Amino acid sequence: MFKRKKRSYISLEDEELLKLLGISVDGVSSNKLKEATYFTCMRILCDSISKLPCKLYRDTGNGKEKVSNHYLYNLLKIRPNPYMSASDFWKCVEFQRNHYGNAIVVIDVNNKTGMIEGLYPVDFKNVEIWIDDAGIIGNKNAIWYVIKGKDGLEYKFFSDEILHFKALTTDGIVGISIKDYLTVIIENAQSGQQYINNYFSNGLFAKGILHYTGDINETSERKMQERFERMVGGVSNAGKILPLPLGFSFTPLNTSMADAQFLELNELTIRQIAAAFGVKMHHLNDLNRATHTNIEEQQKSFYIDTLQSILTMYEQELTYKLLLDKEIALGYYFKFNVDSILRSDIKTRYEAYRIGIQSGFLTPNEVREKEELSPQEGGDILICNGNMQKLIDVGAYYKNKKGGENDGEKKQE
Repeated sequence: MFKRKKRSYISLEDEELLKLLGISVDGVSSNKLKEATYFTCMRILCDSISKLPCKLYRDTGNGKEKVSNHYLYNLLKIRPNPYMSASDFWKCVEFQRNHYGNAIVVIDVNNKTGMIEGLYPVDFKNVEIWIDDAGIIGNKNAIWYVIKGKDGLEYKFFSDEILHFKALTTDGIVGISIKDYLTVIIENAQSGQQYINNYFSNGLFAKGILHYTGDINETSERKMQERFERMVGGVSNAGKILPLPLGFSFTPLNTSMADAQFLELNELTIRQIAAAFGVKMHHLNDLNRATHTNIEEQQKSFYIDTLQSILTMYEQELTYKLLLDKEIALGYYFKFNVDSILRSDIKTRYEAYRIGIQSGFLTPNEVREKEELSPQEGGDILICNGNMQKLIDVGAYYKNKKGGENDGEKKQE
């Protein structure tokens, strides 16, 4: 039997808040808690997932139907546990999945009824994943989750008792944290920010060489250096005339931010962090390649390239772990409603609805449900334009028409 190796982590929030939540930040410098791009990308993903309602559906063979009378419907859509709304639950899960590479949720089952009563996210720092490759505890190659509780005790859960949501994974068992890949990039970004802070705090004054003709001991050298830095350092001294003692001259080393291509390098760092999360640049207010005509297409690209894979992973794990085998056989499955992401402006939506109804593949009530309107009597019937006919009948119509004209000519003769 062996366990998966735990990985280090970089926190995002203030240290006191993390301690209040029971999350240790030992060994993490406070400046690493402030990386804006990392936090912004994390917030965008968490908010994007949390605003999508997860609903239970059934594939009847003639289409899908929403199963709102199942007890799991409200559990996932409204409140997975007494302490979290559905939005808070998915924010917590998505944060852990990205930050640690894994999100662990304990399934609370009533032993008497066999029904699921709650879903409780667990801090992944307190989780160890064991693989029983020798069959010591039970089935060979079974996966166990050992969770350390606040009481200091360890609790063992079989894989069927745990929802395990993974980030990018190499073995299908444990996910890889985004921050592991981004650690070097984030540290470079923080060094760049520190460079700007120092540049301004020093009065925008670059480094230089102080020339002196003659000999000077170490003590005098240090005193002269300190005196010179007091004269030129700080924002208050910016732009002032620099007096030099007799025998001294100063040669500045003017390496400007433009010469160092600082802005280009900083932008590259932002793009690397955003790319690791799958976040598009227009989410970070970079609208260089955005226009009023392609923002909608970029939003669809964000769903297809980033969110669709994440949502599919969630849906498959929920369906397999929360539903009974017979329910899965009957076509039950969980699915996130992504209409809020793909929804166009009202004119485009209504035009699409009109085409769908007149073409006979959408009923008026299906359209009303998408707009969160109540169904109307007679609205479940498929209708289409009465002028439409089968393609094979189009030729027959003209053939009959031509034949009728010939008959008329014969009668006249």
